[in-house]
Amino acid sequence: MSELATTPTAIPASSFWKRRIVDPIVHQMTQGITPERIALAIAVGSACALFPILGTTTVLCLIIGISLKLNQPIMQIINGILTPLHIPVIIGLFKVGAALFNDPPSTFHLGSMGRILWEHPTAFMAQYGVVALHAIAAWAILTPFWIAIVYLIFLPVVREIDSRRKASAVISENGEPPSHPIP
Repeated sequence: MSELATTPTAIPASSFWKRRIVDPIVHQMTQGITPERIALAIAVGSACALFPILGTTTVLCLIIGISLKLNQPIMQIINGILTPLHIPVIIGLFKVGAALFNDPPSTFHLGSMGRILWEHPTAFMAQYGVVALHAIAAWAILTPFWIAIVYLIFLPVVREIDSRRKASAVISENGEPPSHPIP
């Protein structure tokens, strides 16, 4: 058996990034969506993805995206990408909410919270309902700043992608358009 047949082929990380992030953004830009609207969808989608109540971010992205007429695929991609950050952000927002409302420090363990939620939902709401509301208030206060920062970071990036897409869309010598808008 040859050495080529036994060597596994590795997929470069850049192809994952290109396939999962760059290609969907480029595809949306070829449908007439402006870089400004794409950057706004990324910013608002990231804010919705960090809402401090588990299990609500997909619906929140959907509702906010429809009401603001933002790009749903981009918002849901951002929502999925930020999933690993969701729990740490929730914990941080619980602490910020407690500080905002001068709550006594509370200790909570996510495993015990989940158990209480499923076994005794009313006890869960009595114990953690106010904490959740304070976390939502903290999120609501911080969200406009978050959206502005993310928008200002991603707008030049998306504009650069758009300018490269437009530059590479020039017809080649043989009259064929390039196979992909990003070189």
